[in-house]
Amino acid sequence: MPSPSTTAVAAHLLPLPASAGAGYVLRRLPGPAPASVRPPAYVPWLYLRPAHQALQEWPAGEVLHFFLEDETHTVAQLAVYLSADGHAARSPGRAPFGAVQTAPNLPESALQAFLEAAESALQARGVRHIMLRPHAFAYEPAASARLTTVLGRLGYAVGPVEINSYLPLSLDFEAHLHPSERRRLRKCERYGLRFEQEPPLLLPLAYEFLRRCREEKGQELSMSLEQLQALFRALPRQTLLFSVRDAAGEWAAVSVVIEVRPDVLYSFYPASPLAYNHLSPVVLLTAGLHAFGRASGMRLLDLGTSMLPDGPNASLLRFKRHLGAVSGLKLTFSKELGEEGLKGR
Repeated sequence: MPSPSTTAVAAHLLPLPASAGAGYVLRRLPGPAPASVRPPAYVPWLYLRPAHQALQEWPAGEVLHFFLEDETHTVAQLAVYLSADGHAARSPGRAPFGAVQTAPNLPESALQAFLEAAESALQARGVRHIMLRPHAFAYEPAASARLTTVLGRLGYAVGPVEINSYLPLSLDFEAHLHPSERRRLRKCERYGLRFEQEPPLLLPLAYEFLRRCREEKGQELSMSLEQLQALFRALPRQTLLFSVRDAAGEWAAVSVVIEVRPDVLYSFYPASPLAYNHLSPVVLLTAGLHAFGRASGMRLLDLGTSMLPDGPNASLLRFKRHLGAVSGLKLTFSKELGEEGLKGR
């Protein structure tokens, strides 16, 4: 007889369409942040790791984790967060992105079968609508193209379409600056501004600085201080605090920075007071982050999306382009699953 632990794990195995091909198994695990049973055949993005998923507070409803396995490894994963009534599912819960991550060589047929099986399992639980928000295309262009193709084939609608900006760290920063931003960088240096990495113990002060900067622009922070502190405690190597200080030692700019994976750095919450607009210290901040990422062997620096409720934020997008940033897509996909899953309940 199998052991109790083996029986418990096997009870979560789900059927896969024959189109998946031989050798694949679909496993569903409950709980907010379970680890995969078999080691992943890829380096998981930070937001798909148990340590971060445990922080994605989701009081609304159940959290379900689907893992596609071959004989030795996990080759795809998807975490979905259900609404309180169980009729809607989304991925991510509370993170910049979620959706599906796969092994680089996973066939389209296996990816499609994985998504179809996950949909069927959700539909059987009464889910009527699903929304997926994967990473920006720049992170893994081939994987994004493959996922977009498969989701289109499965009838997912696209929207919203967001513009993401990033700096390829293989390129020299100053050489790709717009002349106006190069002048601002030199001005920051003449005025004695300097780029620094700050200790996490300054996070409460930094949070208040960020809050005031956002307030000046009529914006709010999406995370509380307590949530940000929890992130730094749980992921001390992947969450960093950087600043630009003026000649008197006062902060002129601050950014929380996240190592999304060892090759990708994300500038999260960059901010500077309006009083420093004449110096534009965010240019020096970005130069410092570019140098840090490049010295750390990273591939790209993600500057985030540039969107307003009614479309692209043209002025912010122009500023990022002046920093040498490249524009790419970040898509959201959604699908109505219907009410078939409610039958027989």
